[in-house]
Amino acid sequence: MDKTVVELFAGVGGFRCGFNHVSLKNGKVQEEDNWDFVWANQWEPSTKSQAAFDCYVERFGESENHVNEDIATVDKKTIPNHTLLVGGFPCQDYSVARSLSGGKGIEGKKGVLWWQIAEVLEEKQPPFVLLENVDRLLRSPATQRGRDFGVMLRTLLDNGYSVEWRVINAAEYGFPQKRRRVFIFAYHESTNYYKKMDKVDYEDLIYKEGIFAKNFPIKFNSNTNLDGKEFSIDEFGKTSIKKKDFDDLVAISDDFDFHFFNSGLMHKGNIYTFKTSPVECDNVTTLGDIIEKGEVDEKYYLLDEKLEKWKYLKGSKKVPRKRPNGETYYFSEGNIAFPDKLDVPARTMLTSESTTNRSSHVVKDVQSGNLRTLTPVEAERIQMFPDDWTNIESKAMTERRRYFMMGNALVVGVVKILGDYILEIVEEEN
Repeated sequence: MDKTVVELFAGVGGFRCGFNHVSLKNGKVQEEDNWDFVWANQWEPSTKSQAAFDCYVERFGESENHVNEDIATVDKKTIPNHTLLVGGFPCQDYSVARSLSGGKGIEGKKGVLWWQIAEVLEEKQPPFVLLENVDRLLRSPATQRGRDFGVMLRTLLDNGYSVEWRVINAAEYGFPQKRRRVFIFAYHESTNYYKKMDKVDYEDLIYKEGIFAKNFPIKFNSNTNLDGKEFSIDEFGKTSIKKKDFDDLVAISDDFDFHFFNSGLMHKGNIYTFKTSPVECDNVTTLGDIIEKGEVDEKYYLLDEKLEKWKYLKGSKKVPRKRPNGETYYFSEGNIAFPDKLDVPARTMLTSESTTNRSSHVVKDVQSGNLRTLTPVEAERIQMFPDDWTNIESKAMTERRRYFMMGNALVVGVVKILGDYILEIVEEEN
């Protein structure tokens, strides 16, 4: 089994940076050959400019296998065979329905990117899959909790995979940002790893033997009756929803409602889910550790006339608003530290970072003592990319877009650990 990777929704290359321990020296990429990235796709549908793809090509070179095309238009047969499929995809509406003609059987909503992943799985059957998403995926949509993740799991099951998932807060494992993301690792029934995990008790897999337990340890909780739930996708319909069965995606889409905890696995159609807590990490990387210590351009400093607005945005407030029916209600929010504390990891960085808004970080500059927003390099450090990774010669990559790219990215240090471990799994396959 080779060490080939296909990267969907590649962005500026976060998975590749982590998997191949990428660094940047004098503007030149230094990349280890741990994994062979044989195909990557990045497409931003909402804009003509393609800043993320420009960055990917600037750093990893032009190639016919670096594709800037809507993934929905790509013939999945043309994607190279690969051992591992990776991607960070958006949380969308994954509901499905039967096609009116019946010819296609089941159809998902147009534009929902999960179905593009499903097409790749069906066509290429990669032995391993690693996906990243926002943690709210486990409880979406609000009107039918857990449906979207249930649809995902059923899709993976239909394609021959077992699945393990974990919500990881990067800061709890020593990384410089409080960023919670769900990581989903799937392995095909044809692999030796599948056969190995088949012999492991599901509780041991979650707490000791699984990919996440091995690399992001959790506290053992023996009281599984309270903190663990289990059910079979097929049995769930019979025991909890009368006259329904879960033989296909439509039934799950229509009726599935379940509380998924932050850890879990699906094996042979049985799902086990646990509420787990991380083992405390001794080595914490703080915001103060990564902010620039030298002179910073004056443009990042807060002007006196804007200070009051910043204080208002960061402060607690109770604002009257009106519902569509004219009824008045009060929108409330609490204080956010102003400036941000330097002795703890950064808050979750959003795509609006550096703009005048409540979620942007404001720090006390180390050298001048004045308040300022983060620099683009600091934003890159929060996500653990090399300094100036997004500082490329492209009209599309404005400074504002550099922040946007980092707000959309993943924590490189987390996927580095997972990539190293999956490499061991693949080597054992051989």
